[in-house]
Formats: sequence, C-alpha cells, structure tokens
Amino acid sequence: MKNVKLLQLLESVLGKGKPTSGNNIAFFSPFISHYKPKLEIDIATNSAGENAWHCWISDKKGRSIATLFKQLNLTKEKFEQLNRIIESNKYRSHTTETKQLVTLQLPQDYKPLWIPKKSPDYKNAVHYLKQRGISIFDILKYRIGYCESGEYAGKIIIPSYDAAGQLNYFVSRAFYKSDTQRHKNPKVSKDIIGFELFINWAEPIILCEGSFDAIAVKRNAIPLFGKIIQPALQRKIIEERVRNIYLCLDPDALKNSIQIAERFMAEGLNVYFVELPNNTDASELGFQKINQLIQDTDVLTFERLMQLKMDMLWI
Repeated sequence: MKNVKLLQLLESVLGKGKPTSGNNIAFFSPFISHYKPKLEIDIATNSAGENAWHCWISDKKGRSIATLFKQLNLTKEKFEQLNRIIESNKYRSHTTETKQLVTLQLPQDYKPLWIPKKSPDYKNAVHYLKQRGISIFDILKYRIGYCESGEYAGKIIIPSYDAAGQLNYFVSRAFYKSDTQRHKNPKVSKDIIGFELFINWAEPIILCEGSFDAIAVKRNAIPLFGKIIQPALQRKIIEERVRNIYLCLDPDALKNSIQIAERFMAEGLNVYFVELPNNTDASELGFQKINQLIQDTDVLTFERLMQLKMDMLWI
C-alpha cells in the first residue's frame, strides 16, 4: 500500500515527485544531472520494510530507502523519521496480510459467575477467584465465567473484548488442583489488544503478562497473554503516541522487557520499568502493592537500561 508519510519525507529531500507506473514515484536524480526525473522509488513498503529504488541514468539502486539516504549523507534526524515511518508500515502490512477473519465465541458451556448457583463447581470457582483477590466487581467488569462440563470443564473463563465490544480472545484457568491441564486457550491469533474495551489511550498504560495481572492492576492495564508484545498492540501504542508506558512483566521476562523498552524509547515515549520482587507477579502482589510499586517507579533512563542489559548477561 502507498505510504503518504514516506512520500512526504522523500519530497522534503528530493523535491516534488511524479507518479509513474504502479506505486513508483519519479524524482530528479541527485546522482546525475538530467532534464527528466529518472530516480524511481516504490513507495509501497513491503512486509520486510523494503522500498526498491533505481536511478535509470547512473544505474545506482537499492532495496531500501535507508541505502539511498546513506548515499546522500543525510542527517540523523532524517534517518529517525524514516525508521518510524517504515516500522509503522511494516506492522500495518503484517497485520493486513496475515490476520485471518476468525469469529471467536465463548465456550458453549460457559456460565456467568455473577449469577449465583448452588452447584459445587460454582462454589469452587468463586472460592478460587477469591483466593486470587478477584472481587464480585471484577467478575462483573470482566464478565468472568466458568464451565461445569465440556471442553473447558472445571475452568474459569476470562474474556477479552476489543474497542467495539467484540470478543477478541479468552483465557481459561483450572480451579481444581487435581486438574493437570492448568490452562487451555483458544487456537486463534494472539495478535490482538487485550482488554481493549477498558483502555484509555490518553492515559498511561500498564503492560502485564496475564489476565490476572491486569485485573490486579485494574487501571488501564493490558495483558500480553505471554511475554512478548504483539504487532497490533505495538502499532496501536505508537499510533496513539501513548506518552507513558509501564512494563510490569514477571522477573523471568527481563529480556522481553528490555526489548519492549528499547522499541518504545526509540519512539520518544516514556517507559517505566516496574521491578517486581523475585518469584512474584502482579496478581500475587495484589492491587495495593502493585499500584504502590507503579507509583514509586521512575522513568527508565538510558543508563538504567544499559545496567539491566548487563544484569541480563549474568542470568
């Protein structure tokens, strides 16, 4: 797809371009003097982040705009602008090309936990959630349910909804200790924004690993459903220009936290690295303790980031 921002950047460097065939734009070549625009650039960035270019007179060519900018000895600022544009387009292209339309539904045997029942399964499910610090208000807000039979029998069901209120994912957790399969999740893409229905992008966001962690934080928390950030979420954060991002991943996800921090710091966003005590996560700490930790966390500096990377070498 054509990238308007990329075209604007190129025209700020090469002057006004002229559309030719396909997605190509022709510019007057900076390599050789000619009365016609002979430097052609494909402004439709592919999934690998490449834009082929070719000067038909000097025969200089390359597969990325960065190689062109290097030959022109442009400023660091231009490279940074290019980087932001290309990376954003890569995520958009990746999502468009690979995301398949899947109609996700809650398990057929799903039952809402906010409707009391006298069954042993209901009582055990509620008891399990109380032990994990989940209140009736959390159950109502997140529409938490459970299953007494079927594929997800003996499991808590925590749905996730997108901004339009459509189900985009759900997780399940066993509420019986005898259940050898502690969790079972649907076989659909995790490239979604967890709990998006409750997110205010104008406020600081907190990135957590799991649903229980996000529920413990309560305020503007997004579960990653794992240790890595998916393209859809990463792209949304960059597009919304979220100013403050708190990383609240488990201590064993240090490498992942560092990679996420570096990506957002490169975009000029403020990153806060919430250092959890060893062998604990946000859900185990509970609402008061985890939010106190968040409040006490200062913005991540480059020096502290380097120190964390050094610490990782000893793990």
